[in-house]
Amino acid sequence: MRRHAFLKTGALSIALTAVLHINADCLIGQIKGSAGSTSTSSEDVPGKFVDITAKAGVHFLHVAPHTSRKYLIETMGSGAALFDCDNDGRLDLYLLNGAPYTDPTPKGFIPKKSGPQDWNRMYHQKSDGTFEDITEKAGLEGVGYDMGVAVADYDNDGYEDIFVTGYGGNRLYHNNGNCTFTDVTEKAGVAGSGWSTSATWIDLDNDGRLDLVVDRYVTWDWDDVWCGEHRPGYRGYCHPDVFPPITMLAYHNDGNGHFTEITHKIGLDKPAKALGIAIADYDHDGLTDIFVANDSMPEFLFHHKADGTFEEVGLESGVGVNADGQTYAGMGIDFADYDNDGWPDIVVTDLANQRYALYRNNRDGTFDYATPQSGLGNITLLHSGWSLRFFDYDNDGWKDLLIAQGHDLDTIEKTMPQLHYKEPMMLLRNTGKRFVDVSSTSGDIFHEAWVGRGMAIGDIDNDGRIDAVVTTNGGQAYMLHNETKSTNHWITLHLTGHTSNRDGIGAVVKMTTSQGSQWVTATTSSGYLSASDPRVHFGLGASPVADTIEIRWPSGIVQTLKNVQGDRQIQVDEPSASSESRPQSRP
Repeated sequence: MRRHAFLKTGALSIALTAVLHINADCLIGQIKGSAGSTSTSSEDVPGKFVDITAKAGVHFLHVAPHTSRKYLIETMGSGAALFDCDNDGRLDLYLLNGAPYTDPTPKGFIPKKSGPQDWNRMYHQKSDGTFEDITEKAGLEGVGYDMGVAVADYDNDGYEDIFVTGYGGNRLYHNNGNCTFTDVTEKAGVAGSGWSTSATWIDLDNDGRLDLVVDRYVTWDWDDVWCGEHRPGYRGYCHPDVFPPITMLAYHNDGNGHFTEITHKIGLDKPAKALGIAIADYDHDGLTDIFVANDSMPEFLFHHKADGTFEEVGLESGVGVNADGQTYAGMGIDFADYDNDGWPDIVVTDLANQRYALYRNNRDGTFDYATPQSGLGNITLLHSGWSLRFFDYDNDGWKDLLIAQGHDLDTIEKTMPQLHYKEPMMLLRNTGKRFVDVSSTSGDIFHEAWVGRGMAIGDIDNDGRIDAVVTTNGGQAYMLHNETKSTNHWITLHLTGHTSNRDGIGAVVKMTTSQGSQWVTATTSSGYLSASDPRVHFGLGASPVADTIEIRWPSGIVQTLKNVQGDRQIQVDEPSASSESRPQSRP
């Protein structure tokens, strides 16, 4: 995924508030609100994000040995996950780490963690909002050079499980129900091989059990390949063109703790250089599709067909390349409806001189390259992005963009002084017409330069404002608390499936107020190497109530809630196919 910017333009870097309950038959509260209205205030309304890492008690340093050989793995990252490991209503944090190796490293070597300094770290959130390190107790130290994380309840027992990707093999950790985990990789059959990056949990056949799709990057080992100029200090990380692509991995959940590898059977075996992965039903056929960010080759859109197989349609759908027909360094992605028209759109980060790619859904199975007219073109031209997410930081009813940034080449400033290896985060406000860069006025953290990589989002303190955790390559992790001042309202849904998978992943939620509607697909994936809060969040703007909330569960069941009060979390259980939603308040 890495492209030498000095050799080719467009280089890709490697690459508690009140809680109400709604059960299967009921609906609660009242909500009437506004979902897609444009803010009446100025377009450059800033956010406010504050670094609370030290205050929260999170102390983490990512291990990424930087050798003279410029091994590609050194600059890739690692990810983060925000999820509730013990169902106490508070988000906990899992951070992935690398592992040591030598310079030079023998061919065929698989990195292993050597001690606490390169463990993955599990932090449990206490009632006072601080975090305690429970890594050893949880059994989540990790084994090798870890990259990505995907979180979901794969066995529908009510507790979130963890899948970890990395170089040389992956790991599945089953949640024992008390924030301790058992490594069930061998029993489950999901170890895989090669170099895995991002992963997503998805119910591929709508049988109520979550399956697993795993990105792999390139076919790579420790060969001493020299890239860049042959003079001291100018050797660089190799462009991904140097390495062959490799197929992704897909696993079917057999329901007995075991998974069967079905990549070829369902058509996901097209060789890729995959870094990001996200899911949504882009054509409204009731089947969840998959978008994959590839590094320096066409992006993949896998259309889910009625027979359960997938067809790759990226180029014909208009999302395989940019408007000039060029590939780019696809890294982080999100697959969500940013313009509130009910159809999922796609955004992809890449390297400086390429511009981040925004594809607007045409509602006919195709997309328009919307980067220029959205404002993203001018804003992102000189930036290199990794993880990013659409979410409404100011609760005005429009999904904004938060982006972790940093180049992949640590020598980039020697050859292109206008570009930077370390870059600040970027916050782009969605005005309903275009994106506006409000980073400079949204907090000190947007003036600090990091080698940003992974990012997970979620409401860490349950105050109705979405927060973020950002990882850096070879640096610390940052917990960013959203303290944006606003009188706007919000609502958060915690979905629990019964016929569908327990997390409700793949459910499409439509929330309507007097000023319009918004749509969200329930998922824990998107971005780069990371897993986010599974709860579904909406900003209501000035409306304190949502008129209706319609949930289309993966099972096909449609549930409608009416007049739901905002500024709170709502527990929503999937009803039986024959039941009818009725208003009913619960404490």
